[in-house]
Amino acid sequence: MDIVVLAGGYSHEREVSMSSGSLIANALMKNGHRVILLDLYFGTDQAATFEEAYTKLSKDKYEYKVRRQIPDLNALRAQKEKPDEMIGKNIIPIGQSADLVFLSLHGELGENGQIQAVFDLYDITYTGTGYIGSAIAMNKILAKEVMSQHGIKTPKWEVLSEDQSPKTSVPCVVKPDASGSSIGVYLVDKEEDLEAAITDARKYSKDVLIEEMIEGREFSIGVLEDQALPPIEIIPKSGFYDYENKYQAGATVEICPAEISEALTKDMQAMAKRVFKALRLEYYARIDFMVSDSGDIYCIEANTLPGMTPTSLFPQEAAAAGIDYNSLCDRLAKLAADKRK
Repeated sequence: MDIVVLAGGYSHEREVSMSSGSLIANALMKNGHRVILLDLYFGTDQAATFEEAYTKLSKDKYEYKVRRQIPDLNALRAQKEKPDEMIGKNIIPIGQSADLVFLSLHGELGENGQIQAVFDLYDITYTGTGYIGSAIAMNKILAKEVMSQHGIKTPKWEVLSEDQSPKTSVPCVVKPDASGSSIGVYLVDKEEDLEAAITDARKYSKDVLIEEMIEGREFSIGVLEDQALPPIEIIPKSGFYDYENKYQAGATVEICPAEISEALTKDMQAMAKRVFKALRLEYYARIDFMVSDSGDIYCIEANTLPGMTPTSLFPQEAAAAGIDYNSLCDRLAKLAADKRK
């Protein structure tokens, strides 16, 4: 197949996206596909069809290492002639002339359903969940409301709009309502640190979510079609599972399959599938959990385009289920191709 791997974009998570996209592109090439990797935000002025782009832009191997710092979007805008255009030049015609677009995007535009809706309008086949499920899952507040309506346990929460003061007492978790990779997320133990955490979270979204703190163990479970993958336990060596601990090799201990009882495994897997269905997700996703010290399972959130970097959770879970990285990428691509048929 002729495949465009779409990565980057105007997002604080663009570095993670580029790293994922590079690995996905390499895997797809090893599987015999013709592949090009494009940045959603910049596009290309060198080609307007897949054939032209493949001739001029294809590589034998793609590489990208995630840096420690969260990307500076103002510096990114300065590199583009029309910085307010979120879809780069020729992305649409190249996508239309390819067999499919493999979405390796993270953050708002990539995961909130907007790019999926645009591609639907232009009849571009893409991997992963459609625009409705993407929009629900990306908005943490809406996702928690849907989960609660379906009887799925999630930490208690309140929403702070602009200029509102919190009612939730510390310890608590402060996070933007529509961001990923733990960007703008704070675990607050002291009352005097709460306002600073809220102020920083507001840099990434207008509304801020404040959750009760669940003391316990952190897990994640991937869902691939109708299969819940083996759970993975996440144990940061210091602090919590923030941006740096997620993407710097060796910063976190990840145990897969998690060393937990068969009963807890089955209960979490069943809840993951319930979340997948309730949020109207499609094909694949990753569901994150906390298990309290008393044994209660809480769903934290769902990720519709899980990371595919060397330290990412979803590929590790697939490997534990006997699906190697190259096979996983190929399967996700073929699921999208079958959707077009």
